[in-house]
Amino acid sequence: MTYSVMNLDSFSVIGISLRTSNLDEQSSEQIGQLWARFKSENLAAKIPNQLNSDIYCIYSDYEPDQSYAVTLSCRVSTLEFVPRGMVSKIIPATTYRVYTSVGKIPDAVIATWEHIWQDRSIPRSFVADFEVYGAKTLHPNDVELDTFVAVHEREA
Repeated sequence: MTYSVMNLDSFSVIGISLRTSNLDEQSSEQIGQLWARFKSENLAAKIPNQLNSDIYCIYSDYEPDQSYAVTLSCRVSTLEFVPRGMVSKIIPATTYRVYTSVGKIPDAVIATWEHIWQDRSIPRSFVADFEVYGAKTLHPNDVELDTFVAVHEREA
């Protein structure tokens, strides 16, 4: 699977979050439920100061027990006001490997993550990883989206 390397400045997001782990095999179901809530409650429309209409699915706060936070969010210009029930995050500046998934949701994204998990040569830094759901993801059977995996710059 091919990738590009990109350095990104820090950015801020607001959204909803949960903690999960791939060990208990519940992560897919829990993340699916988080997406269902995000969509059914139209939470993107309730996030103030959005920079664009893209949805960011962020994986962060990795722990040694292999748990992590999943945050469905929008990129914002300020964290001045965070609506009740939502969380804010600042994603630090770092280097990313960017993988592009093409195909059907969720199959294309799952295939990308399976590649990332199996490729032990990826110098992951576990700062924060994320997918960007933008204009090319409006048709779930024909999407193109990028997955950003934080890596150590010197080994990218």
